[in-house]
Amino acid sequence: MKRVTGIGGVFFKARDPAALAEWYRAHLGVDVQPWGGASFSWVTPDNPGGVGTTVWTAFKAETEYFAPSAAPFMVNYRVADLHGLIAALRAEGCQVVGEPQDSEYGKFGWVMDPEGNKVELWEPPAGQ
Repeated sequence: MKRVTGIGGVFFKARDPAALAEWYRAHLGVDVQPWGGASFSWVTPDNPGGVGTTVWTAFKAETEYFAPSAAPFMVNYRVADLHGLIAALRAEGCQVVGEPQDSEYGKFGWVMDPEGNKVELWEPPAGQ
């Protein structure tokens, strides 16, 4: 089974997400959108048409979205078969967090790495 196919997003905590996003916009040219983050389109050998993005987002320092991790960041990895991968991770003894979630943005699941970092797994909707 193919597991991770790319990085879907980089998320991190900030004391002032709006001010930090503005700094990245002004000084590094990151195209921060009104929703608070930016999307970077990409092309890979498996994706020559460049369908897909990596999302960059600053979260409020108080967010619980990264829990149970205490880390100030979380990486979102694109996967080809979320439910299959979650089943494999459970069978391999990994600490899966919660149950997979389906939304209009795709399927999401979470696992903790051996150092206590929460990892988000994302199966994008078809065509993305």
